[in-house]
Amino acid sequence: MSMLLGEPISSSSTSSTSTSTLLDTPPPARSESLTPRHGPLAPNAFEALESEGPNPAYGDRPSKSDTRDERLRRRNLAKRGIGIDESGGHSGDVSDNEEEEETHENQEEDDDDHGFLRISKEDDNGHHEAAEGSKGHHRKSSLSEARRKMREKIRSPLVSTIKLDELRDNLEIGIEKKFAPLSIPPHRRLQTAAVALWALLIPICLIVFLLCLSIPPLWFILIPYLIWTQFDTAPDWGGRPKEWARRFFFWTYFAQYYPCSIVKEADLPPDRPYLFGYHPHGIIGMGAFATFATEGTNFSEYFPGIKPHLLTLESNFQIPFYREILMFHGICSVAKKSCANILSKGPGTAIAIVVGGATESLSAHPGTADLTLKRRFGFIKMAIREGADLVPVFSFGENDIYEQLANAKGSWVYKIQKNFQKMFGFTLPLFYGRGLFNYNYGLMPFRHPIVSVVGKPINVKKDPHPSDEHVQEMQQLYIEELMRIWDRYKDLYARGRTKELTLVE
Repeated sequence: MSMLLGEPISSSSTSSTSTSTLLDTPPPARSESLTPRHGPLAPNAFEALESEGPNPAYGDRPSKSDTRDERLRRRNLAKRGIGIDESGGHSGDVSDNEEEEETHENQEEDDDDHGFLRISKEDDNGHHEAAEGSKGHHRKSSLSEARRKMREKIRSPLVSTIKLDELRDNLEIGIEKKFAPLSIPPHRRLQTAAVALWALLIPICLIVFLLCLSIPPLWFILIPYLIWTQFDTAPDWGGRPKEWARRFFFWTYFAQYYPCSIVKEADLPPDRPYLFGYHPHGIIGMGAFATFATEGTNFSEYFPGIKPHLLTLESNFQIPFYREILMFHGICSVAKKSCANILSKGPGTAIAIVVGGATESLSAHPGTADLTLKRRFGFIKMAIREGADLVPVFSFGENDIYEQLANAKGSWVYKIQKNFQKMFGFTLPLFYGRGLFNYNYGLMPFRHPIVSVVGKPINVKKDPHPSDEHVQEMQQLYIEELMRIWDRYKDLYARGRTKELTLVE
Protein backbone atom coordinates (compact mmCIF):
# COMPACT_ATOMS: atom_id res chain seq x y z
CA MET A 1 0.00 0.00 0.00
CA SER A 2 2.86 2.36 0.71
CA MET A 3 4.32 1.76 -2.73
CA LEU A 4 1.09 2.81 -4.39
CA LEU A 5 1.05 6.01 -2.41
CA GLY A 6 4.57 6.89 -3.45
CA GLU A 7 6.06 6.51 0.04
CA PRO A 8 9.26 4.54 0.63
CA ILE A 9 9.01 1.58 2.94
CA SER A 10 10.13 2.84 6.35
CA SER A 11 12.85 1.05 8.27
CA SER A 12 12.46 -0.08 11.86
CA SER A 13 14.02 3.15 13.09
CA THR A 14 10.99 5.17 12.01
CA SER A 15 8.92 6.04 15.03
CA SER A 16 5.26 5.11 15.30
CA THR A 17 4.55 8.64 16.53
CA SER A 18 5.66 10.13 13.21
CA THR A 19 3.53 7.69 11.26
CA SER A 20 0.37 8.34 13.23
CA THR A 21 0.89 12.09 13.04
CA LEU A 22 1.30 11.86 9.30
CA LEU A 23 -1.91 9.91 8.82
CA ASP A 24 -3.82 12.37 10.97
CA THR A 25 -2.60 15.35 8.99
CA PRO A 26 -5.42 16.53 6.70
CA PRO A 27 -4.50 17.10 3.05
CA PRO A 28 -4.35 20.71 1.87
CA ALA A 29 -7.28 22.22 0.03
CA ARG A 30 -7.19 21.54 -3.69
CA SER A 31 -8.07 24.10 -6.29
CA GLU A 32 -10.18 22.77 -9.14
CA SER A 33 -8.46 25.14 -11.55
CA LEU A 34 -5.04 23.66 -10.87
CA THR A 35 -3.70 20.80 -12.98
CA PRO A 36 -2.54 17.75 -10.99
CA ARG A 37 1.18 17.86 -10.39
CA HIS A 38 1.92 14.29 -11.28
CA GLY A 39 0.59 11.59 -13.57
CA PRO A 40 -0.57 8.27 -12.14
CA LEU A 41 2.85 6.70 -12.73
CA ALA A 42 4.83 9.44 -11.01
CA PRO A 43 4.99 8.04 -7.41
CA ASN A 44 6.36 4.66 -8.43
CA ALA A 45 8.89 6.28 -10.74
CA PHE A 46 10.04 8.55 -7.91
CA GLU A 47 10.52 5.56 -5.64
CA ALA A 48 12.76 3.91 -8.22
CA LEU A 49 14.96 7.00 -8.22
CA GLU A 50 14.94 7.48 -4.47
CA SER A 51 16.00 3.89 -3.79
CA GLU A 52 19.46 4.70 -5.11
CA GLY A 53 20.08 7.13 -2.28
CA PRO A 54 20.11 10.91 -1.84
CA ASN A 55 21.34 13.09 -4.66
CA PRO A 56 23.27 16.22 -3.59
CA ALA A 57 22.27 18.01 -6.77
CA TYR A 58 18.62 17.86 -5.69
CA GLY A 59 19.01 19.20 -2.18
CA ASP A 60 19.70 15.92 -0.36
CA ARG A 61 22.25 17.47 1.95
CA PRO A 62 23.07 15.32 4.98
CA SER A 63 21.78 16.62 8.26
CA LYS A 64 22.84 15.43 11.67
CA SER A 65 19.29 15.43 12.99
CA ASP A 66 17.63 13.71 9.97
CA THR A 67 17.72 10.04 9.24
CA ARG A 68 17.77 8.89 5.65
CA ASP A 69 14.26 7.42 5.76
CA GLU A 70 12.76 10.59 7.20
CA ARG A 71 14.49 12.69 4.55
CA LEU A 72 13.13 10.58 1.72
CA ARG A 73 9.66 10.43 3.24
CA ARG A 74 9.55 14.21 3.68
CA ARG A 75 10.69 14.85 0.12
CA ASN A 76 8.14 12.44 -1.33
CA LEU A 77 5.32 13.99 0.62
CA ALA A 78 6.43 17.43 -0.51
CA LYS A 79 6.35 16.33 -4.12
CA ARG A 80 2.83 15.01 -3.65
CA GLY A 81 1.68 18.31 -2.26
CA ILE A 82 1.17 17.16 1.34
CA GLY A 83 2.38 19.38 4.18
CA ILE A 84 4.42 17.90 7.03
CA ASP A 85 4.17 18.85 10.66
CA GLU A 86 5.74 16.20 12.86
CA SER A 87 6.14 16.18 16.61
CA GLY A 88 9.87 15.60 16.28
CA GLY A 89 10.41 19.27 15.57
CA HIS A 90 10.88 18.90 11.82
CA SER A 91 8.62 21.02 9.74
CA GLY A 92 8.43 20.89 6.00
CA ASP A 93 6.72 23.27 3.68
CA VAL A 94 5.99 22.39 0.12
CA SER A 95 6.96 25.74 -1.31
CA ASP A 96 10.25 25.80 0.62
CA ASN A 97 11.14 22.34 -0.57
CA GLU A 98 10.34 23.19 -4.17
CA GLU A 99 12.32 26.42 -4.06
CA GLU A 100 15.27 24.57 -2.59
CA GLU A 101 15.07 21.90 -5.28
CA GLU A 102 14.80 24.45 -8.08
CA THR A 103 17.83 26.34 -6.71
CA HIS A 104 19.98 23.23 -6.73
CA GLU A 105 18.71 22.12 -10.14
CA ASN A 106 19.58 25.50 -11.66
CA GLN A 107 22.98 25.33 -9.98
CA GLU A 108 23.57 21.88 -11.46
CA GLU A 109 22.59 23.03 -14.97
CA ASP A 110 25.11 25.90 -14.79
CA ASP A 111 27.86 23.55 -13.65
CA ASP A 112 27.11 20.98 -16.35
CA ASP A 113 27.46 23.64 -19.05
CA HIS A 114 31.15 23.94 -18.07
CA GLY A 115 31.65 20.16 -18.02
CA PHE A 116 31.99 19.88 -14.24
CA LEU A 117 29.85 18.57 -11.45
CA ARG A 118 29.75 20.90 -8.51
CA ILE A 119 28.94 19.10 -5.26
CA SER A 120 27.96 21.08 -2.22
CA LYS A 121 29.53 20.03 1.01
CA GLU A 122 28.96 21.37 4.44
CA ASP A 123 32.04 21.79 6.65
CA ASP A 124 32.22 22.17 10.42
CA ASN A 125 31.84 25.99 10.23
CA GLY A 126 28.67 25.72 8.08
CA HIS A 127 30.41 26.95 4.87
CA HIS A 128 30.03 25.21 1.46
CA GLU A 129 32.95 24.08 -0.68
CA ALA A 130 32.86 23.69 -4.46
CA ALA A 131 34.71 20.67 -5.80
CA GLU A 132 35.34 20.48 -9.51
CA GLY A 133 35.56 16.86 -10.60
CA SER A 134 37.57 15.35 -13.39
CA LYS A 135 36.88 12.02 -15.15
CA GLY A 136 35.10 10.36 -12.26
CA HIS A 137 32.82 13.34 -11.81
CA HIS A 138 31.80 13.32 -15.51
CA ARG A 139 30.03 9.99 -14.98
CA LYS A 140 28.19 11.42 -11.98
CA SER A 141 27.25 14.45 -14.08
CA SER A 142 25.67 12.32 -16.82
CA LEU A 143 23.81 10.26 -14.20
CA SER A 144 22.51 13.39 -12.52
CA GLU A 145 21.49 14.83 -15.87
CA ALA A 146 19.56 11.67 -16.72
CA ARG A 147 17.86 11.77 -13.33
CA ARG A 148 16.96 15.40 -13.78
CA LYS A 149 15.44 14.85 -17.23
CA MET A 150 13.45 11.87 -15.98
CA ARG A 151 12.13 13.89 -13.05
CA GLU A 152 11.12 16.73 -15.35
CA LYS A 153 9.24 14.38 -17.67
CA ILE A 154 7.45 12.67 -14.81
CA ARG A 155 6.73 15.76 -12.76
CA SER A 156 5.60 17.99 -15.61
CA PRO A 157 1.82 18.37 -15.17
CA LEU A 158 1.37 19.55 -18.76
CA VAL A 159 3.17 16.59 -20.30
CA SER A 160 1.43 14.04 -18.12
CA THR A 161 -1.97 15.56 -18.79
CA ILE A 162 -1.39 15.69 -22.55
CA LYS A 163 -0.15 12.11 -22.64
CA LEU A 164 -3.15 10.87 -20.68
CA ASP A 165 -5.54 12.77 -22.95
CA GLU A 166 -3.88 11.35 -26.06
CA LEU A 167 -4.00 7.85 -24.62
CA ARG A 168 -7.67 8.19 -23.75
CA ASP A 169 -8.52 9.56 -27.22
CA ASN A 170 -6.62 6.78 -28.95
CA LEU A 171 -8.39 4.14 -26.89
CA GLU A 172 -11.78 5.67 -27.61
CA ILE A 173 -11.05 5.91 -31.35
CA GLY A 174 -9.77 2.35 -31.44
CA ILE A 175 -12.85 1.00 -29.70
CA GLU A 176 -15.14 2.99 -31.97
CA LYS A 177 -13.45 1.67 -35.09
CA LYS A 178 -12.99 -1.94 -34.05
CA PHE A 179 -16.06 -2.98 -32.13
CA ALA A 180 -19.71 -2.69 -33.07
CA PRO A 181 -21.72 -0.64 -30.57
CA LEU A 182 -24.43 -2.25 -28.51
CA SER A 183 -27.06 0.25 -29.65
CA ILE A 184 -27.44 -1.15 -33.18
CA PRO A 185 -31.00 -0.91 -34.58
CA PRO A 186 -32.80 -4.26 -34.91
CA HIS A 187 -33.11 -4.05 -38.69
CA ARG A 188 -29.33 -3.76 -39.02
CA ARG A 189 -28.88 -6.80 -36.80
CA LEU A 190 -31.22 -8.72 -39.10
CA GLN A 191 -29.20 -7.59 -42.11
CA THR A 192 -26.02 -8.91 -40.54
CA ALA A 193 -27.74 -12.16 -39.57
CA ALA A 194 -28.98 -12.70 -43.14
CA VAL A 195 -25.49 -12.27 -44.60
CA ALA A 196 -23.98 -14.49 -41.91
CA LEU A 197 -26.59 -17.17 -42.62
CA TRP A 198 -25.68 -17.27 -46.29
CA ALA A 199 -21.93 -17.22 -45.59
CA LEU A 200 -22.24 -20.11 -43.10
CA LEU A 201 -24.78 -22.12 -45.06
CA ILE A 202 -22.31 -24.76 -46.31
CA PRO A 203 -20.85 -25.52 -42.85
CA ILE A 204 -24.35 -25.57 -41.36
CA CYS A 205 -25.54 -28.10 -43.93
CA LEU A 206 -22.50 -30.30 -43.39
CA ILE A 207 -22.91 -30.24 -39.61
CA VAL A 208 -26.60 -31.12 -39.87
CA PHE A 209 -25.79 -33.97 -42.25
CA LEU A 210 -23.13 -35.38 -39.91
CA LEU A 211 -25.49 -35.12 -36.95
CA CYS A 212 -28.12 -37.02 -38.88
CA LEU A 213 -25.55 -39.70 -39.72
CA SER A 214 -24.87 -40.13 -36.01
CA ILE A 215 -28.48 -41.24 -35.53
CA PRO A 216 -28.83 -44.83 -36.88
CA PRO A 217 -32.62 -44.71 -37.42
CA LEU A 218 -32.08 -41.88 -39.94
CA TRP A 219 -29.80 -44.01 -42.10
CA PHE A 220 -32.84 -45.43 -43.84
CA ILE A 221 -33.50 -41.93 -45.15
CA LEU A 222 -29.97 -40.61 -45.65
CA ILE A 223 -28.55 -43.52 -47.64
CA PRO A 224 -31.31 -43.46 -50.30
CA TYR A 225 -30.99 -39.67 -50.40
CA LEU A 226 -27.25 -39.85 -51.12
CA ILE A 227 -27.84 -42.40 -53.88
CA TRP A 228 -30.58 -40.27 -55.40
CA THR A 229 -28.37 -37.15 -55.51
CA GLN A 230 -25.94 -38.97 -57.81
CA PHE A 231 -28.64 -39.55 -60.41
CA ASP A 232 -30.63 -36.35 -59.99
CA THR A 233 -30.49 -34.20 -63.15
CA ALA A 234 -32.41 -31.22 -61.78
CA PRO A 235 -29.27 -29.01 -61.56
CA ASP A 236 -28.95 -29.32 -65.35
CA TRP A 237 -32.60 -28.54 -66.11
CA GLY A 238 -33.34 -25.39 -64.18
CA GLY A 239 -33.41 -26.76 -60.65
CA ARG A 240 -36.56 -26.62 -58.55
CA PRO A 241 -37.26 -22.88 -58.22
CA LYS A 242 -39.77 -21.90 -55.55
CA GLU A 243 -41.20 -18.43 -55.47
CA TRP A 244 -41.47 -18.46 -51.69
CA ALA A 245 -37.76 -19.24 -51.44
CA ARG A 246 -36.79 -16.34 -53.70
CA ARG A 247 -39.06 -14.00 -51.73
CA PHE A 248 -37.95 -15.22 -48.31
CA PHE A 249 -37.89 -12.13 -46.08
CA PHE A 250 -34.29 -12.76 -45.04
CA TRP A 251 -33.11 -11.96 -48.57
CA THR A 252 -34.54 -8.47 -48.32
CA TYR A 253 -32.32 -7.88 -45.30
CA PHE A 254 -29.47 -9.56 -47.18
CA ALA A 255 -29.72 -7.03 -50.02
CA GLN A 256 -30.14 -4.11 -47.63
CA TYR A 257 -26.94 -5.02 -45.78
CA TYR A 258 -24.65 -3.56 -48.48
CA PRO A 259 -27.12 -2.37 -49.93
CA CYS A 260 -27.63 -4.01 -53.34
CA SER A 261 -29.66 -2.28 -56.04
CA ILE A 262 -30.43 -2.48 -59.76
CA VAL A 263 -30.09 0.19 -62.44
CA LYS A 264 -32.06 -0.67 -65.55
CA GLU A 265 -30.78 0.59 -68.91
CA ALA A 266 -33.51 -0.87 -71.11
CA ASP A 267 -36.59 -3.07 -71.02
CA LEU A 268 -36.23 -6.78 -71.65
CA PRO A 269 -39.25 -8.16 -73.50
CA PRO A 270 -40.18 -11.64 -72.21
CA ASP A 271 -40.50 -12.99 -75.75
CA ARG A 272 -36.84 -13.98 -75.97
CA PRO A 273 -34.29 -15.92 -73.92
CA TYR A 274 -31.43 -13.97 -72.38
CA LEU A 275 -27.89 -14.59 -71.24
CA PHE A 276 -26.70 -12.18 -68.54
CA GLY A 277 -22.95 -11.73 -68.24
CA TYR A 278 -22.10 -10.58 -64.72
CA HIS A 279 -18.93 -8.55 -64.00
CA PRO A 280 -16.81 -8.50 -61.91
CA HIS A 281 -16.69 -11.79 -60.07
CA GLY A 282 -15.46 -10.29 -56.80
CA ILE A 283 -14.40 -12.63 -54.02
CA ILE A 284 -17.68 -14.53 -53.76
CA GLY A 285 -20.17 -12.77 -56.05
CA MET A 286 -22.58 -11.50 -53.42
CA GLY A 287 -24.20 -9.03 -55.81
CA ALA A 288 -24.94 -11.78 -58.33
CA PHE A 289 -26.74 -13.85 -55.71
CA ALA A 290 -28.80 -10.91 -54.45
CA THR A 291 -29.78 -9.84 -57.99
CA PHE A 292 -30.50 -13.12 -59.80
CA ALA A 293 -31.21 -15.70 -57.06
CA THR A 294 -33.49 -13.67 -54.78
CA GLU A 295 -36.08 -10.93 -54.91
CA GLY A 296 -34.09 -8.81 -52.49
CA THR A 297 -33.49 -6.27 -55.27
CA ASN A 298 -36.99 -6.69 -56.82
CA PHE A 299 -35.70 -8.19 -60.06
CA SER A 300 -39.16 -9.30 -61.20
CA GLU A 301 -40.45 -5.73 -60.90
CA TYR A 302 -37.70 -4.37 -63.13
CA PHE A 303 -37.96 -7.20 -65.67
CA PRO A 304 -41.41 -8.82 -65.47
CA GLY A 305 -41.78 -12.15 -67.20
CA ILE A 306 -38.08 -13.02 -67.01
CA LYS A 307 -37.11 -16.10 -64.99
CA PRO A 308 -33.39 -15.89 -64.15
CA HIS A 309 -31.18 -18.82 -63.21
CA LEU A 310 -27.85 -18.03 -61.60
CA LEU A 311 -25.21 -20.62 -62.55
CA THR A 312 -22.47 -21.92 -60.27
CA LEU A 313 -19.89 -24.70 -60.08
CA GLU A 314 -21.21 -28.22 -60.45
CA SER A 315 -19.32 -29.30 -57.33
CA ASN A 316 -21.71 -27.27 -55.17
CA PHE A 317 -24.44 -29.78 -55.96
CA GLN A 318 -22.49 -32.57 -54.27
CA ILE A 319 -23.07 -31.09 -50.81
CA PRO A 320 -26.08 -32.69 -49.09
CA PHE A 321 -29.00 -30.37 -48.28
CA TYR A 322 -27.07 -27.38 -49.63
CA ARG A 323 -27.82 -28.46 -53.20
CA GLU A 324 -31.55 -28.44 -52.47
CA ILE A 325 -31.40 -24.89 -51.12
CA LEU A 326 -29.57 -23.74 -54.24
CA MET A 327 -32.13 -25.31 -56.57
CA PHE A 328 -35.02 -23.79 -54.59
CA HIS A 329 -33.59 -20.42 -55.64
CA GLY A 330 -33.23 -21.41 -59.30
CA ILE A 331 -29.45 -21.80 -59.08
CA CYS A 332 -28.11 -24.41 -61.49
CA SER A 333 -24.89 -25.88 -62.82
CA VAL A 334 -22.70 -23.82 -65.14
CA ALA A 335 -21.93 -26.83 -67.34
CA LYS A 336 -22.57 -26.47 -71.09
CA LYS A 337 -25.42 -28.96 -71.09
CA SER A 338 -27.11 -27.06 -68.26
CA CYS A 339 -26.89 -23.75 -70.15
CA ALA A 340 -28.29 -25.32 -73.31
CA ASN A 341 -31.12 -27.10 -71.48
CA ILE A 342 -32.31 -23.98 -69.67
CA LEU A 343 -32.14 -21.66 -72.70
CA SER A 344 -33.95 -24.23 -74.83
CA LYS A 345 -37.07 -23.83 -72.67
CA GLY A 346 -38.03 -20.85 -74.77
CA PRO A 347 -38.92 -17.18 -74.30
CA GLY A 348 -38.62 -15.60 -70.89
CA THR A 349 -35.92 -17.92 -69.60
CA ALA A 350 -32.56 -16.47 -68.70
CA ILE A 351 -29.24 -17.60 -67.30
CA ALA A 352 -26.72 -15.44 -65.44
CA ILE A 353 -23.04 -16.36 -65.71
CA VAL A 354 -20.27 -14.76 -63.67
CA VAL A 355 -17.94 -14.67 -66.67
CA GLY A 356 -14.60 -14.03 -64.96
CA GLY A 357 -14.83 -17.08 -62.75
CA ALA A 358 -12.22 -18.10 -60.21
CA THR A 359 -9.39 -16.48 -62.17
CA GLU A 360 -11.03 -13.07 -61.91
CA SER A 361 -11.54 -13.48 -58.17
CA LEU A 362 -7.76 -13.32 -57.72
CA SER A 363 -7.84 -9.79 -59.18
CA ALA A 364 -10.66 -8.60 -56.92
CA HIS A 365 -9.02 -5.72 -55.06
CA PRO A 366 -10.90 -2.64 -53.79
CA GLY A 367 -10.91 0.30 -56.18
CA THR A 368 -10.06 -1.83 -59.21
CA ALA A 369 -11.96 -3.44 -62.08
CA ASP A 370 -9.62 -5.97 -63.69
CA LEU A 371 -11.78 -8.27 -65.83
CA THR A 372 -10.95 -11.67 -67.27
CA LEU A 373 -12.78 -11.40 -70.60
CA LYS A 374 -10.41 -11.34 -73.59
CA ARG A 375 -10.32 -15.12 -74.02
CA ARG A 376 -13.83 -15.85 -72.78
CA PHE A 377 -15.71 -17.06 -75.86
CA GLY A 378 -17.73 -19.93 -74.42
CA PHE A 379 -20.71 -17.88 -73.23
CA ILE A 380 -20.75 -15.97 -76.55
CA LYS A 381 -20.95 -19.25 -78.49
CA MET A 382 -23.71 -20.50 -76.19
CA ALA A 383 -25.78 -17.36 -76.79
CA ILE A 384 -25.39 -17.67 -80.57
CA ARG A 385 -26.25 -21.38 -80.63
CA GLU A 386 -29.40 -20.88 -78.57
CA GLY A 387 -30.37 -17.49 -80.02
CA ALA A 388 -30.29 -15.76 -76.63
CA ASP A 389 -29.70 -12.00 -76.43
CA LEU A 390 -26.54 -10.98 -74.59
CA VAL A 391 -27.03 -8.59 -71.66
CA PRO A 392 -23.87 -7.19 -69.98
CA VAL A 393 -24.20 -6.48 -66.25
CA PHE A 394 -21.58 -4.51 -64.35
CA SER A 395 -21.83 -4.35 -60.56
CA PHE A 396 -20.09 -1.34 -59.06
CA GLY A 397 -18.81 -2.13 -55.57
CA GLU A 398 -18.52 -5.90 -55.93
CA ASN A 399 -14.74 -5.72 -55.52
CA ASP A 400 -14.99 -3.37 -52.53
CA ILE A 401 -16.74 -5.59 -49.99
CA TYR A 402 -13.58 -7.55 -49.14
CA GLU A 403 -9.88 -6.80 -48.76
CA GLN A 404 -7.50 -9.22 -50.47
CA LEU A 405 -3.85 -9.69 -49.64
CA ALA A 406 -1.30 -8.78 -52.30
CA ASN A 407 -0.97 -11.54 -54.90
CA ALA A 408 0.68 -10.01 -57.95
CA LYS A 409 1.13 -12.23 -60.97
CA GLY A 410 4.39 -14.13 -60.76
CA SER A 411 4.45 -14.11 -56.96
CA TRP A 412 4.61 -17.40 -55.09
CA VAL A 413 1.17 -16.73 -53.60
CA TYR A 414 -0.38 -16.35 -57.06
CA LYS A 415 1.33 -19.53 -58.30
CA ILE A 416 -0.01 -21.55 -55.38
CA GLN A 417 -3.52 -20.21 -55.96
CA LYS A 418 -3.40 -21.07 -59.67
CA ASN A 419 -2.12 -24.59 -58.98
CA PHE A 420 -4.92 -25.05 -56.46
CA GLN A 421 -7.41 -23.93 -59.11
CA LYS A 422 -6.08 -26.47 -61.63
CA MET A 423 -6.43 -29.28 -59.10
CA PHE A 424 -9.87 -28.52 -57.65
CA GLY A 425 -11.56 -26.23 -60.19
CA PHE A 426 -11.79 -23.28 -57.82
CA THR A 427 -9.31 -21.12 -55.97
CA LEU A 428 -8.93 -19.61 -52.51
CA PRO A 429 -8.31 -15.85 -52.45
CA LEU A 430 -6.57 -14.68 -49.27
CA PHE A 431 -9.17 -12.18 -48.17
CA TYR A 432 -10.66 -10.70 -45.05
CA GLY A 433 -13.57 -8.47 -44.17
CA ARG A 434 -15.25 -7.59 -40.91
CA GLY A 435 -16.60 -9.72 -38.09
CA LEU A 436 -19.96 -10.09 -36.43
CA PHE A 437 -18.92 -7.88 -33.51
CA ASN A 438 -16.08 -5.82 -34.98
CA TYR A 439 -15.44 -3.73 -38.05
CA ASN A 440 -11.84 -4.70 -38.84
CA TYR A 441 -11.24 -8.41 -39.22
CA GLY A 442 -13.41 -11.39 -40.07
CA LEU A 443 -15.06 -13.20 -42.97
CA MET A 444 -18.15 -11.03 -43.16
CA PRO A 445 -18.22 -8.59 -46.11
CA PHE A 446 -17.91 -4.87 -45.48
CA ARG A 447 -20.99 -2.71 -45.88
CA HIS A 448 -20.41 -1.14 -49.29
CA PRO A 449 -23.10 -0.34 -51.89
CA ILE A 450 -23.32 -2.79 -54.79
CA VAL A 451 -25.07 -1.26 -57.80
CA SER A 452 -25.78 -3.71 -60.63
CA VAL A 453 -26.25 -1.84 -63.91
CA VAL A 454 -28.12 -4.04 -66.40
CA GLY A 455 -27.09 -2.88 -69.86
CA LYS A 456 -28.91 -2.84 -73.15
CA PRO A 457 -29.51 -6.24 -74.77
CA ILE A 458 -27.41 -7.21 -77.78
CA ASN A 459 -29.57 -8.96 -80.32
CA VAL A 460 -28.19 -12.35 -81.30
CA LYS A 461 -29.33 -14.43 -84.25
CA LYS A 462 -29.47 -18.15 -83.68
CA ASP A 463 -26.72 -20.11 -85.41
CA PRO A 464 -26.06 -23.73 -84.36
CA HIS A 465 -22.56 -23.58 -85.88
CA PRO A 466 -21.14 -20.07 -85.43
CA SER A 467 -17.83 -19.17 -87.07
CA ASP A 468 -14.90 -17.78 -85.12
CA GLU A 469 -15.29 -14.40 -86.86
CA HIS A 470 -18.92 -14.22 -85.81
CA VAL A 471 -18.05 -15.09 -82.22
CA GLN A 472 -15.30 -12.44 -82.10
CA GLU A 473 -17.63 -9.85 -83.61
CA MET A 474 -20.29 -10.51 -80.97
CA GLN A 475 -17.68 -10.41 -78.24
CA GLN A 476 -16.51 -7.00 -79.45
CA LEU A 477 -20.08 -5.67 -79.32
CA TYR A 478 -20.42 -7.10 -75.84
CA ILE A 479 -17.20 -5.42 -74.64
CA GLU A 480 -18.24 -2.08 -76.15
CA GLU A 481 -21.55 -2.17 -74.28
CA LEU A 482 -19.75 -3.10 -71.06
CA MET A 483 -17.30 -0.21 -71.49
CA ARG A 484 -20.19 2.15 -72.18
CA ILE A 485 -21.76 1.18 -68.85
CA TRP A 486 -18.45 1.77 -67.06
CA ASP A 487 -17.85 5.17 -68.66
CA ARG A 488 -21.37 6.35 -67.93
CA TYR A 489 -21.59 5.36 -64.27
CA LYS A 490 -17.99 5.24 -63.00
CA ASP A 491 -18.03 8.82 -61.67
CA LEU A 492 -21.27 8.11 -59.85
CA TYR A 493 -20.72 4.65 -58.37
CA ALA A 494 -16.91 4.25 -58.52
CA ARG A 495 -15.63 7.53 -57.16
CA GLY A 496 -13.04 5.82 -55.00
CA ARG A 497 -11.50 3.85 -57.86
CA THR A 498 -7.72 3.62 -58.09
CA LYS A 499 -7.63 2.62 -61.77
CA GLU A 500 -9.89 2.34 -64.79
CA LEU A 501 -11.60 -0.81 -66.05
CA THR A 502 -8.97 -3.12 -67.54
CA LEU A 503 -9.25 -6.34 -69.53
CA VAL A 504 -6.33 -8.31 -68.12
CA GLU A 505 -6.94 -11.68 -69.81
